[in-house]
Order: sequence, then C-alpha cells, then structure tokens
Amino acid sequence: MTDTLAPKAIIGVMTPAMNTVVQPELELLRPLGVTNQMQRFRLGGEQISDDLMDEAEKLMDCKPVAMAVGLTTDAGPGGVEKLSARCDQLAQRIGIPVCNASIATQKGLHLLRAQKIAVLTPFDADVNRIVRENIETGGFEVIAIEGTEAPSLPAICETPLSQIRDLVRQLAESDCDAIAQVGTALPVVELIDELEHETGKPVVACNAALYWQALRASGINDSVPGYGRLLHEG
Repeated sequence: MTDTLAPKAIIGVMTPAMNTVVQPELELLRPLGVTNQMQRFRLGGEQISDDLMDEAEKLMDCKPVAMAVGLTTDAGPGGVEKLSARCDQLAQRIGIPVCNASIATQKGLHLLRAQKIAVLTPFDADVNRIVRENIETGGFEVIAIEGTEAPSLPAICETPLSQIRDLVRQLAESDCDAIAQVGTALPVVELIDELEHETGKPVVACNAALYWQALRASGINDSVPGYGRLLHEG
C-alpha cells in the first residue's frame, strides 16, 4: 500500500548529529506528497563517519526511495572525492540512490551553466583555500570566496542571517556566474529567493541543491517555488 502522507515518495535524510539546520531547511522544500524521514550520524576519521552505514540501514526500515546525506566535505583535502566514494559504498549496500550535498552543489552549478563561481562558506581563510581547491577540481573557476569564520562546527548553526546577507552581497559584486554555498549547517535556504532577486545572481545553497538532487533521484520533477532557480526551474 502507498504511504498515506507520502504517496509520491519517502526521502531518507541523514545529517551529522550536531547539525540543527539540515532538518528544518529540507522540510521547507518538500513538495506535497513527499515526506522526509531523518537519521543522524557522527563524523570522524578517513571514512567520513564510522556509523554512517549502520545508521542508514536503520533508516531503510521506513522504505525511502532515495537517501540525502546532509554533509559537505569541501573543507578537507580531497574531501569531495572521499564523501562521494563513501556514498557510493552506501548506495551499493542499501540499494537506493544516495546523494550528498557537495556533489549536489556542483551538479546544480553545472545545470545552471555556471563556470565562474563565488563561494560562501562558514570557514576562515586557511580552510577556504582548501574549499577553493575542491571546487576547482570539480571543473569551476572560483573568482571570489568569503567565509563567516565560525569558531566551531556547532557555532555555524548560530550564524546571523544578517551576516550571510552581507557576505552574499559582497560576493555578488564579483564577475561570477553564480554564488555557491558550502557547509550544510549554515542557514541559507530561506534567503535564496531574496538574495537572487536582490543580486541578480543564481544562488546554489548546498541544502537546496541536495534536496533538488534527491527529488530528481526519486523520479520527482515537481517545481518548488520560493527557494531559488535550481528548485524552481531545474
């Protein structure tokens, strides 16, 4: 029988245990007939997370058709490739598509035909150099990058929206094709439409890109208005 509240699809969502942003942001993006079902995991080690696989198998009890891993790893050397490989392993184990926020962001930028990218992060200048390398490895030219310089991972969730607005405005002054945001604990989704209208630049926020890819992987092509071009048109 079809799930009464999710006749179109159940999407499994996994997020780092301390991240309080992914769950509410992805709830904002649900089309009618889709539900998100959550599970948390702990970060650590070369494998990204030691308990990711086991926690994902628990989430499979509710029969999701795709899995969205609410994590970007652009801040670590080779992090995007490591996360991609880990998600490929997970997909083989659980038998459904597994999306992650780093790759989804790059896919969204490609769909919008963006080449010259300005990047918003929650990190400092030293970490941003690694972020730049990871994004450029994905085939883009990073022409500007700004970070909120959050002092800790939990503190990223506490970033004032006014600071995010100010940094995006600075980035939009560059000759970029689009503005990308990494760091799934940075609360950007509710600002996307506002900032796109103000700056005239597409804004590809990692959580919005993740959910866009998860919807498409679930066979759902619904437009989700109010949260930027990618979800509305992509």
